[in-house]
Amino acid sequence: MSNLSSIPPVGLMVIVVILSLFVLAVLLLFITYARYNRLTSLVNGGLKRDNGFLRYVVNDYAEAYKRNGKDVNTPAIIANGVSVKLSGSLLCERFLNNAVSLFVTLGLFGTFLGLSLSVSSLTEMLGFTNNSEWLSVLDSVGGGLMSALSGMGVAFYTSLVGVACAIVLTLLRSIFSVQAAREKLETSLELWLDHEVAPTLPTEAPKDDADLVHQMVLALDRTSENMDRTLRSATDELKAAIASSRAPIAAMNKTVDNFNEGVRDFSEFNYNLRGTVERLDVTVRDLTVGLRDVSRSLERSGR
Repeated sequence: MSNLSSIPPVGLMVIVVILSLFVLAVLLLFITYARYNRLTSLVNGGLKRDNGFLRYVVNDYAEAYKRNGKDVNTPAIIANGVSVKLSGSLLCERFLNNAVSLFVTLGLFGTFLGLSLSVSSLTEMLGFTNNSEWLSVLDSVGGGLMSALSGMGVAFYTSLVGVACAIVLTLLRSIFSVQAAREKLETSLELWLDHEVAPTLPTEAPKDDADLVHQMVLALDRTSENMDRTLRSATDELKAAIASSRAPIAAMNKTVDNFNEGVRDFSEFNYNLRGTVERLDVTVRDLTVGLRDVSRSLERSGR
C-alpha cells in the first residue's frame, strides 16, 4: 500500500479506470450468460414460456410458415429475433470480446505515461549539474531519483493491473462462454420451432402436386370472383354516371338544336343575299351595256 500511495494521481486514475472496466466486464459476463441460459430453459420447457423474445420469434415463424410451409428459413428468423429483441445482450457480447485487448491497451497507456513521468523527472534532476554547490546537487539527485522511481511505478503497476485483468477475464470467458450460451440458445430454439411449433401451425404451402393443383384452382376461382365483383361495380358506376349525365346531355342537345336553327337561318340569309347580289350584277351589266349604246350614239351624232 505504501508503494501505491507513492504513485502520482494520474497513474492511480488509470488503475481505477482499468479496475472499473474489469468489474463492469465481469458483471456483464455473468448477466448475459445467465440471460442466455434462462432463455434456453424457457425453450426447453423448464419454465413457463412467457417471454417477449419467444413471442416475437414464434409470431414471425408462424407468418413465414403459413406462406412457405417446411421451406421456411428458421435460422434467419432466429437471427432476426436475436438482433431485434436481444440487441443489448449482443452489445454486451461485443464489449466482452474487446475487453481483454482494452485492458492490455490501457496498461500500455499507463506504461508510456509512467515512462514519460520518469524521463521528465530525470531531465529536471540533470538540470542541476551546472550548479557549483555539490551538496545541493546531491540532495536534488536523491529527490529526482525518487520522482523518477514513482514514474516507473506508474508504468509497472498499470501494466500489471491491465495484464492481470485481461488474464482473469479470459479465464472467466473460457468458463462462462457467452458465445457458446447464445449458440446453444439458437440451436434449442431452432429444434423447438421445427419439431414442436411447426406441427401445430396451419400452412398455405402445397404438400404435393395434387395440393398445388387444388390451390391453383381455388386461386383461379377467387380471381374470377374478384373480376366479377369488379365488373359489377364498374357497371353500376357506369349506370350511375349515365343517369347523372342525362340532364347535361339534354341541355347539350337543346344547345345543338338552337345552333342548327341558327345555322339554317344563316343559310337562308346567305341564299337570299346571293340572289340579291346576282340580280344586282345583272342590273349593273345591263346599265353598262346601255351606257355603251348611249356613248356610241353620241359619237355618231357628233360626226
